[in-house]
Amino acid sequence: MKPVAKPLPLEKVDIEIGPRGSMELLSQREVSALSDGRHPEALQELWRRCALAVLNTGNETDDAAAIFDAYSDFSVEVVKRTRGLMLNIKNAPATALVEGRMVEGIRQHLFAVLRDVIYIGTEISDPSMYDLETSGGITDAVFQILKHARVMEPGVRPNLVVCWGGHSISRDEYEYTKEVGYHLGLRRLDICTGCGPGAMKGPMKGAAVGHAKQRAEGARFVGLSEPGIIAAEPPNPMVNHLVVLPDIEKRLEAFVRLGHGIIVFPGGAGTAEEILYLMGILLDPANADLHLPVVFTGPADAAEYFAEMDRFLRLLFGDAVEGKYEVIIDDSEAVGAFMSREIKNVRRARQKTGDAYYFNWLMKIPEPHQKPFDVTHDSVADLHLVRDQPAADLAVAVRQAFSAIVTGNVKDQGIRAIKRHGPFQLRADAELTDALDRLLRSFATSGRMRLHGEYEPCYKVVASAAG
Repeated sequence: MKPVAKPLPLEKVDIEIGPRGSMELLSQREVSALSDGRHPEALQELWRRCALAVLNTGNETDDAAAIFDAYSDFSVEVVKRTRGLMLNIKNAPATALVEGRMVEGIRQHLFAVLRDVIYIGTEISDPSMYDLETSGGITDAVFQILKHARVMEPGVRPNLVVCWGGHSISRDEYEYTKEVGYHLGLRRLDICTGCGPGAMKGPMKGAAVGHAKQRAEGARFVGLSEPGIIAAEPPNPMVNHLVVLPDIEKRLEAFVRLGHGIIVFPGGAGTAEEILYLMGILLDPANADLHLPVVFTGPADAAEYFAEMDRFLRLLFGDAVEGKYEVIIDDSEAVGAFMSREIKNVRRARQKTGDAYYFNWLMKIPEPHQKPFDVTHDSVADLHLVRDQPAADLAVAVRQAFSAIVTGNVKDQGIRAIKRHGPFQLRADAELTDALDRLLRSFATSGRMRLHGEYEPCYKVVASAAG
């Protein structure tokens, strides 16, 4: 049974806070990026929205437009000090404070967002420093953002498991993600997720218990987000390394460059987007020797979910997907054992090729996967959703279709665009139309599209003229 939607708590507070740690060492130029008023208004608004999203942590809603409307009077001012900066915050969600003090995890996440917004706005967006029009330039930018956030550990053996899955999942599925996380933690494996609730939170909670039993210190719980989605999926309290990438494509690249193995739990359109992104990489002949273990897993009642996903992938790519992922149902310990064993093989493979443990430089990512997809009604209608094309191109097009649905479901600009212009039109060939419609309907009827309330589709799947 889905939870009843709760209204956003509207009690608001004002507070002034300062950073502790590396943020105290910002240069005057960096502080000026958000305090002197000379920088683009878009950067100021990006920072305001990301800050509000973090301060809204714990309030269960995935409607970004509702959050921004409810706190339209929210403001956060970066105040320069000779020794660093202070944040002057007004009309923030009161739930971010306990007994008049900001929750420490929220404070840390807030300054992590500030760090990344400044870096993206002053360094990464500078065309004289980073060429974001080339594949190599994009990969270098992703590397530099992760390096700046200090999430890569050169001296550590491969041990980072990326966990993908939905933010809106059943209680049984959530408990299963915790069980898998527990068995990963017992094997001293760290976790990286999209940082939100549901399948992004459960593995971290479980792994924390496993690490505690092993008396393992310094566990990494890495959360990767991007500005468009952070309001709908604010960082969960387990995340101790938060990184905000400029867009969904760079966020996806960060996952696969950082991770040594990938576990996929049941999810909705966002999880399907991640799977299609991954297939586009694994099916590229340039990655034939790539060692990246992938497991699809869930409790017993998730068996049909993965059977449907497997049918969909085979319709798209045929038998080429054979061996690209393992399916393990209702056996969390087997998932932990498989991933531990395969990550040891990742280490051997990296030693053989000379690739870094902390960043997979040798992985080839098709350039169309790296270029940001600007979701509009026109761009979605123009997607080439036909199976009679190279696998790499088909993977990109179908991934972008799922990306559009995520945008229409939870992102502020997408929600407002759907209200103005109606559903996105996904035009596909006849067989793909049926398969897409069936898969998306299964997500909706299983409650995987939204946390609360009835789901009203932001898309319509129609047969193209060619179909």
